[in-house]
Amino acid sequence: MNSVLREKFKNKKGLVGIIGLGYVGLPLSLTFVESNVEVIGFDIDKRVISNIENSKSYIKSISNVRIKNALKKKFKVTSDFKKINLLDAIIICLPTPLDKHDAPDLSYISSTIDRILPYLKKNQLISLESTTYPGTTDEVIGNKLKLHNFNLGKNFFLVYSPEREDPGNKYFNTKNIPKIIGGYSKECLANGIALYESALDSVYPVSSIRIAEMTKLLENIHRAVNIGLVNEMKMVTDKMGIDIQEVIKAAATKPFGFVPYYPGPGLGGHCIPIDPFYFTWKAKEYGIKTKFIELAGEVNSQMPQWVVAKINKALNLRNKSISKSKILILGIAYKKDVNDTRESPALEIIEILRNLGSLVEYSDSYVPYISNLRNYKIKMKHVKLSPQKISKYDAIVIVTNHSNFDYEMLLKNAKLIVDTRNVFSKSNKNVVKS
Repeated sequence: MNSVLREKFKNKKGLVGIIGLGYVGLPLSLTFVESNVEVIGFDIDKRVISNIENSKSYIKSISNVRIKNALKKKFKVTSDFKKINLLDAIIICLPTPLDKHDAPDLSYISSTIDRILPYLKKNQLISLESTTYPGTTDEVIGNKLKLHNFNLGKNFFLVYSPEREDPGNKYFNTKNIPKIIGGYSKECLANGIALYESALDSVYPVSSIRIAEMTKLLENIHRAVNIGLVNEMKMVTDKMGIDIQEVIKAAATKPFGFVPYYPGPGLGGHCIPIDPFYFTWKAKEYGIKTKFIELAGEVNSQMPQWVVAKINKALNLRNKSISKSKILILGIAYKKDVNDTRESPALEIIEILRNLGSLVEYSDSYVPYISNLRNYKIKMKHVKLSPQKISKYDAIVIVTNHSNFDYEMLLKNAKLIVDTRNVFSKSNKNVVKS
């Protein structure tokens, strides 16, 4: 086995390029730099490059100081893809959304490979971190490399290592989350392990690229299905007058065989709402219909409608119509204490309410304004809250339970609260659980 590239990574002499400086690429870049590995970050968005060069973070969990320190060490950013020729490793951290038919959209990956192909050279390594269906790395990247006369496993190396970012997690981060990796060949895998071991605490190799691709899907399908189950149970127990939160709390006392999942207003983020559809789409190629996974998707996707129905019912009981009612969405990020709105159920709830004639505003200091969204024509600014402001809304809907909200002030001054996150566990005449 040719160990030249591997030794470079082990000795932290390799130059690493990371394409895509978003919620995956930026923390990964900083983690490598903080481990004394030189990194060039690539992004086609000039605003992203400008922000980083000026030590301005656009991700809440990453401080300006952390970026500033990285720039002083071994971190550079650019939109110039000619610099790909300088690299030893290229890590691709690009989005893999779904199109309007819920089919995989691999255009970001495919177009990027086409863009960098003229600058690739022998004895480089490419690692794909984007979530996708089994076979993508081989079929989309591997085949393009072969057509460019690279001999995979001999003079060019290809691996897949799925991202496992969890924004806002206080205990697990890029460095200490175990890193799954699969290689096109044994030589590819050995080089990929050396690359990631130069910066991360734990690397877990698997026998093939497709095993690694499927591992990522299983992780998120597992969560989506269990969340779908508990969301469906919530809708039934609500009709039965049973508190599903108390049921889950009681069930979680069992020390084996049960993992608690909690209902909510819908799925959000870059993984759980999307990844299961990558698998269902691929399964159709083999003539298999993934009924179980698709059913969970249906349940989860209808939760925003369920929330709006609860708002409507609560307003009607107070002799109010949902049309023309002034409604505040509390929290627009998809998750507590982050500033990421990707696939947030709050956006769907806002759109449904506005279509029904509601006058909708939102409050979320993590997201000062929203505009230019891929699937929604929403342009709004965050409103600051006060007791007087709160008292003017007909309903306040807790969609994201950020820690910095003053829930006591909310409870004292709101006419009606629709709580989708179990913030108020005790019963109150002005609080409706959803």
